[in-house]
This record gives sequence, C-alpha cells and structure tokens, in this order.
Amino acid sequence: QVQLVESGGGLVQAGGSLRLSCVDSGRTFRYYAMGWFRQAPGKEREFAAAISGNGGNTDYADSVKGRFTISRDNDKNTMYLQMNSLKPEDTGVYYCAFDVRGRKVIGSWGQGTQVTVSS
Repeated sequence: QVQLVESGGGLVQAGGSLRLSCVDSGRTFRYYAMGWFRQAPGKEREFAAAISGNGGNTDYADSVKGRFTISRDNDKNTMYLQMNSLKPEDTGVYYCAFDVRGRKVIGSWGQGTQVTVSS
C-alpha cells in the first residue's frame, strides 16, 4: 500500500523551532512535486509550502515566507519542513501532500502531525 507518513510535530514555545519530516513509500518520489498544508481547529485547510520534484523550485504562503524552509532528499524518499520563529497562529495539524500543482493536492495526503505553539 502507498504510505505517506509525517513525523516531528509537538509542543513548542513561541519563537522556537520545529522540523517536520514526511516519508513516502510506494511511488516514484522524485517525479512529483510535494508540499505541506495545515489546518487549525474550525478552519479550512490551507497551503503552506511546496517543492518541485527535483527540489529546484519552492513556493511559500505569505504567512510562512521567511520563517519556514521546505526541502527534500529523493534518495531517502523524504521531504522536510523546517519551521523557525514559530507563532501561536502556526498551531494546527500539518499534512504532507503528494503531487501538488498550483497549491492544490492532486495525489494524496498523509495522516497529519500536530503542531502546537504556546504563547
């Protein structure tokens, strides 16, 4: 079965950092753009960041630009999201997404990992 598994979420104080990981199994990883989306309780899921198949191009939502960095290691079928200068409004469930085009998910989602930023 296809598996898309996130890890690295947790509780962090405002101003702190966290690194999320996403491991894909069952697909030709390097051919597809991937990304991160997030959802706060009671709100719609929103785009955070995306990265092209070869890692050469990235895209960030204005809300995270300058603070978050997306990267990937295709030899390990792994994507990362380094989150710095975290704010309480960054709190939510973060989802790894396979095959991202135009800030929309064409492929599939991971199970999500909780990120909580305390004030």
